[in-house]
Amino acid sequence: MSSIAKVLIHASQFPDAVRRDLLESLRHRQVNHKFHYDSLKQTQKWLALHRAYSPSRNDPRCGDSYDAAFAATVAQLAGPTTLLVGLGCGGGQKDARLLRQLAEHRRQVSYVPCDVSTAMVLVARDAALTVLPEQDVFPLVCDLLTTGDLPAVLDQLHPEPMPRVMTFFGMIPNFEPAQILPKLASLVRMEDTLLFSANLAPGDDYAAGVERILPQYDNALTRDWLMTFLSDLGVERADGQLRFRIREHPPGMVLLRVEGNFHFANSRSIKLDDERFEFRAGESIGLFFSYRYTPELVRQWLHRYGLAVRDHWIAPSGEEGVFLCRRS
Repeated sequence: MSSIAKVLIHASQFPDAVRRDLLESLRHRQVNHKFHYDSLKQTQKWLALHRAYSPSRNDPRCGDSYDAAFAATVAQLAGPTTLLVGLGCGGGQKDARLLRQLAEHRRQVSYVPCDVSTAMVLVARDAALTVLPEQDVFPLVCDLLTTGDLPAVLDQLHPEPMPRVMTFFGMIPNFEPAQILPKLASLVRMEDTLLFSANLAPGDDYAAGVERILPQYDNALTRDWLMTFLSDLGVERADGQLRFRIREHPPGMVLLRVEGNFHFANSRSIKLDDERFEFRAGESIGLFFSYRYTPELVRQWLHRYGLAVRDHWIAPSGEEGVFLCRRS
């Protein structure tokens, strides 16, 4: 393996674009989630949190759901070649499991790990290199929400026509669905397969199910990870308190989400380049939110944007589901 990694960085993650998005986060008092994965330190903290609380990492039966979805996906692919595109690949562990199943069926596979975080893309690349040769892995750093030409970028990366499998694992909770789902739908061609996973509210009572999973967020590891963003801007932990709550957002839309908001007990001034942001005692900034779905809500939201669920696998705990989708 070469000691040099070739990583493509889209203009959506060039310094001027990142600075613009950071300023917007501070102006609107709602942090863009990508800034929680911006540094190696944050990436390591998120990976530790993921290992501790993710059902797919801690519940073997949840992992079985993914493996069943992967087997069904491999079985329905035509032709000997496949391009796997990991949208929001994170650490790439799930993608690597799918790559192994594809390799075991003697398919020729190429892989594009795509994430907003360079550190995450490199971690996913390393996971893929346990299965694929280096020349078949094409790491890409971009912001899925603001990249307008991603279909063309993917065509440039791998112009040879072949069936594509696109994975979107664990991403939908941290986006407004009406913003990200049109972007996702624009990437999925008629011949493509989309594997989509969502964090679910377990049980038959939606609200009670969301209450049940709250400890997965309201814990020391999550607080440490989220507070890194503010700490790097000069906010002290003694300046306030990070509180979690559940609320319907937007009101009347049925969807519930867990929110983490930092409430200032002391006034704090943040200076970024030529701009200064004043946070007074009693004010707050939204650091994080995570929507929770039900299988039916997943189907409804995907259907709005021309994506049809062909099959699904729900973990026995009811906390996570994998959905095999095609264009409708």
